[in-house]
Amino acid sequence: MARLEIIKIGHPTLAKKSVRIEKIDDEIRRLARDMVETMHAAPGIGLSAPQVNVSRRLITVDLSVGENKDEIIVLVNPDILSREGKVVREEGCLSVPEIYEKVARPQKVVVKGQDLEGRDRVLEAQDMLARVFCHEIDHLDGKLFVDILSPLKRKLIRQKFKKKDEADES
Repeated sequence: MARLEIIKIGHPTLAKKSVRIEKIDDEIRRLARDMVETMHAAPGIGLSAPQVNVSRRLITVDLSVGENKDEIIVLVNPDILSREGKVVREEGCLSVPEIYEKVARPQKVVVKGQDLEGRDRVLEAQDMLARVFCHEIDHLDGKLFVDILSPLKRKLIRQKFKKKDEADES
């Protein structure tokens, strides 16, 4: 297994819609394992393939942050089938480090995808798990949580990272 680099806001891969995975093979399984290791090392509770610069529809989720391997969820080509309710809560992102803002997300979702064996999975999720599914699936559609914020907040956050990138390059 290998830790992958998590790309940051402003990287073009984060703004693209990811490509569906047609075949779950050893390459996809290895990517999923590496993503889980990367997510745990960060530490984080969710990671999408675009965040490691791979424009494919794959997410990993683990609310236990590596404490319970039975809680790891890997979904290939996930889609949200239904959304219910609304909860506003502070949210952050490994690709937008050190920024936390209040974001409205569904309180409950039903998500469909495939596991790494190609079996269809339908998962009902509430509260934090629902939020993480929505956040990670947004990444697959080229959307960051800051894109949900007001235009002014979004602009200020993007400017902050642009200035940081310029300072890092000089």
